[in-house]
Amino acid sequence: MTRSKWVYPILILIASIAALVTSLVLYIYWYLEVSEGLKTVVDRFNIDTRQVLEPQTWIVIMVLSILVGFILVCIFTIFVYNQKTWQLYRLQNNFINNFTHELKTPVTSLKLYLETFVKYDLPRSDQLKYIEYMIQDAERLSDTVNQILNLAKLESGGYSGETVITDLVNATESFLKENHHLFQNCEINVRSLTEGSFMFNINIPLFEMFLMNILTNAIIYNDSKVPKVNVLFSKSPKKIQIQFVDNGIGIEKHEIRKIFKKFYQIGLSDNRSAKGSGLGLYVADNIARIYRGKLKAESRGRGGNGSKFTLVLPYEPILNQRAI
Repeated sequence: MTRSKWVYPILILIASIAALVTSLVLYIYWYLEVSEGLKTVVDRFNIDTRQVLEPQTWIVIMVLSILVGFILVCIFTIFVYNQKTWQLYRLQNNFINNFTHELKTPVTSLKLYLETFVKYDLPRSDQLKYIEYMIQDAERLSDTVNQILNLAKLESGGYSGETVITDLVNATESFLKENHHLFQNCEINVRSLTEGSFMFNINIPLFEMFLMNILTNAIIYNDSKVPKVNVLFSKSPKKIQIQFVDNGIGIEKHEIRKIFKKFYQIGLSDNRSAKGSGLGLYVADNIARIYRGKLKAESRGRGGNGSKFTLVLPYEPILNQRAI
């Protein structure tokens, strides 16, 4: 945790202590000094005490109430901040554990295959099979590292690249065709629910990063024999919608608001721990925001009910008119 993040709770704590000390000082001052002075004046001029002392008492009560209220608010703020800090710490700790696993697993696998090549004289068919496994492990390792690097760029606002006006349906189909080896055991269908083109000014690698994270999430959290994802495109006068409907395990309602947080993960079915780094949906949500869009999730809960993720983008009629 950086030094600046500690400044605010410390300042709040100091302010609350100062308010408490001030209230005690005022109480002592008003009741031991001012009250005695007023009593002397009252006795000297035979003034009714209700005309002087009672209003002063109410002023003291009001001021003290404000100070006590301020102290309570400060203490509550510190408590909330502490809870959020502790929650972030736990999420970061889970991320480190999962990220270490994501790095260690392919590295261990690569080492095992290389040791096999050194110790044994394998037939060419076995060599090719193991080399294919090694390539998959290397790709997994590369994807994990790239995800962290891309996250840093997205959060810093330093992600740059050429943007092009392209049809989102064609871009999605091209992505699936180029990466078919990653979805061999899955069924992914792309359909347009409304007529016309879906032209949008995007950065192709960034859009493909979004697709990779959404589709990978749908496949990981899926217990079906054949994971299925329907990618549905539709548009209205003001927006373009891309829906990703899967047949996965589903999401509980109380977790829907949390899944887009950094490092947050939900467990798989049968109490199995989650896979991945907990950054996929967080990255996807950040990409949606870059394009002034919104990513939202829907589900009827766990138990194989599946989930639906919807990307809502602002519709730009001028771009689509050019394509006609």
